[in-house]
Amino acid sequence: MNEIKKVLTIAGSDSSGGAGIQADIKTIAAHKMYAMSAVTSLTAQNTTGVYAILDAPPEFVAKELDAIFTDIRPDAVKIGMVSQPGIIRAIAAKLREYEAKNIVADPVMIASSGSRLLSPDAMNALREELLPLADIITPNLPEAAVLTGHSIKDKQDMLRAAQEISALLKSAVLIKGGHLEDTADDLLYTNGKVCWFHGEKIPNPNTHGTGCTLSSAIACNLAAGCTLPEAVQNAKEYLTGALRFGLDLGHGSGPLYHMYRIQ
Repeated sequence: MNEIKKVLTIAGSDSSGGAGIQADIKTIAAHKMYAMSAVTSLTAQNTTGVYAILDAPPEFVAKELDAIFTDIRPDAVKIGMVSQPGIIRAIAAKLREYEAKNIVADPVMIASSGSRLLSPDAMNALREELLPLADIITPNLPEAAVLTGHSIKDKQDMLRAAQEISALLKSAVLIKGGHLEDTADDLLYTNGKVCWFHGEKIPNPNTHGTGCTLSSAIACNLAAGCTLPEAVQNAKEYLTGALRFGLDLGHGSGPLYHMYRIQ
């Protein structure tokens, strides 16, 4: 029997099913891999906003990770919403303890709806303890602006931000260009090398959870043995196909694009 690849998502739960843990599990399943999860927060949210957050105790998150790593060791790890310093430190300690590999960190600070998901006092813990453990981090333009302290409006700003973030965190950086006006180009910056991934704007309003989906797809490709550029390219193609394939739920802007499957 062939061994299936295993991917762990460490993130918050989205009660509407379009982002967070739910989006990650759907994406991992679409890549025909085994999904595991460590829930950091429960959220009452939908495509219009985040209405309440209930954080798990850091000690409980640590126990979740112990249970996973001591039994079914993941081939890749995706990190999403981590809103409190204690949770961040607990995750970082366990990832170091178990020498986790192929870590993809999506620094979820602002939801697609504009709601802030990361408390201000957690920013230093995220920068200093968790993000430096990642093989790649995947901020969008607003998140990259938070990390660098300056606005990002065009591709030249993206390059400057990628250089600053990479120098700060010593990791590869994928700055997602979905907020650009005319294109959806993404920039991968790793070890001083620049690689642009060109993308088209797809007229689909159902974009809730796209960042979660992309980072999970990158983790799946790393688990499969792809290089970073290959993983990003494959994940971007997956997300583009999912958006093209997307089915409307008929209310709000909730997506069913996670039904898209890897053939």
